[in-house]
Amino acid sequence: MKPSTGEKTQHLKVTGFAGGDDFLFDASSACAEMRRAQATWAMVSVRARLQVIRRFRHLLAEQAESVAISAIGSSQRLVAEILTSEVIPLAAAGQFLERAAEKILSPCRVGRRGRPLWLGGVTSVVHREPFGLVLVIAPANYPIFLPGVQVLQALVAGNAVLLKPGPGGTGAAHELARLLNAAGLPTSLLRMLPELPEAAQAAIRVGVDKVFFTGSATTGKKLLSELAPLAIPSVMELSGCDAAIIRADADLELAVRALIFGLRLNSGQTCIAPRRVFVARAVATEFEGRLAQALSDCAPATFPPAQRERLSPLLLQALAQGAHFLSGKIQPSGDIIGPIVIAGAKPALPLLREDIFAPLLTVLTVAGDDEALALANDCPYALGATIFTRDEIVARSLATRLNVGGVIINDVIAPTADARLPFGGRKLSGFGLTRGPEGLLEMTTTKVVTQRSGRWRPHYDVPRADDADFFCAHLNTTHGADWRVRFDGLRRMVRALLRRR
Repeated sequence: MKPSTGEKTQHLKVTGFAGGDDFLFDASSACAEMRRAQATWAMVSVRARLQVIRRFRHLLAEQAESVAISAIGSSQRLVAEILTSEVIPLAAAGQFLERAAEKILSPCRVGRRGRPLWLGGVTSVVHREPFGLVLVIAPANYPIFLPGVQVLQALVAGNAVLLKPGPGGTGAAHELARLLNAAGLPTSLLRMLPELPEAAQAAIRVGVDKVFFTGSATTGKKLLSELAPLAIPSVMELSGCDAAIIRADADLELAVRALIFGLRLNSGQTCIAPRRVFVARAVATEFEGRLAQALSDCAPATFPPAQRERLSPLLLQALAQGAHFLSGKIQPSGDIIGPIVIAGAKPALPLLREDIFAPLLTVLTVAGDDEALALANDCPYALGATIFTRDEIVARSLATRLNVGGVIINDVIAPTADARLPFGGRKLSGFGLTRGPEGLLEMTTTKVVTQRSGRWRPHYDVPRADDADFFCAHLNTTHGADWRVRFDGLRRMVRALLRRR
């Protein structure tokens, strides 16, 4: 665990936070208090920590609707959608930890098998220990589930947690903290930061031990520039521009329903929602017809000013190069009405290389699997991908050739909420993992404890000139290509030992 850096106190004046008066956020004092609490928490058994998670899960189930309402904010999301996309998966994540965390975090004894000869009498144990003080920087789009899983995993691993909500996420974060405290978690183990980015920056300057960030690639790169000089490790869950491959043998009705779901869920604000669709030429016309018909039933979506400024030039460029709207339009006023679905796109379009966080799809026609794979991989973002096909064997083969963090066959988004699975991206979509066993281990650092019994310590002896023959013979004995080389090496080792005596 990293000690406090001893830097000067970091203060931040916050106006109107959580509906209260102005106050001064003292990062130095908060972090010092949390480190003291974490030192005690780390000594608590994993089983006892999981008792808190179990009580939290029960409270979450009992108060699910009020928790879901806290996440609505200005999004106007339906409570039912929040329950299914955030509250239920978070409860499942807690249950997974209750079942598996103790085994995942238990010390691992390294046995004698494969141990080098010169390490006779040595036994080793690999321990997983908490980092100490973890900073979770949450996104705005899923303010309960995404930070909630990371907070639970951090606490189970023995850390204290600073949670910075995304814009509009303070209410949901307060609910998480309230339920955990009611479940028996000491209040000094989980502290909420203001939503302001400056709050996270102040905590980083004081000295946290690891940062878990979920957000855009642009913000993630800026954050990394702040972490690098302090050598603070991080997990980055960043932007996506996911591909969907529609093969000629795909169930087109299923594919269309899946893509509409991706456009509709959370108003398209899901990092692993499909953005690029590569459809086989043999079924392209039928697919576009089915998709256009299904889009006619979608409710209109408006784009905020920041998205309009970024998206309008990209859409106009696509139209100028021969693409056309299947859904949506740009009004004379400059307003964009969605969902936006562009068909007839060219592979070189800049739109295909952007992390647009909105209900948007771009459809391209491809000759077959090889072209679809090449275009899908030709993107700076590599979070996930989807394949629609009736041929499971081909689908699994294609999945191995997609350079992404996760591949779903014949579905979108929902399977990634499985609490047993890790989640993470590649390239500009980030690095490191959250969720699943791997996500829990990301909350820990490794310590190896090695012990040697007996008095034999050959490495203490001063080397002699003729010892080189023995070491060369040992290499042949241990690593020789066939039995003749190994037998000759053994014979030479014996002779070298006799000479030494």
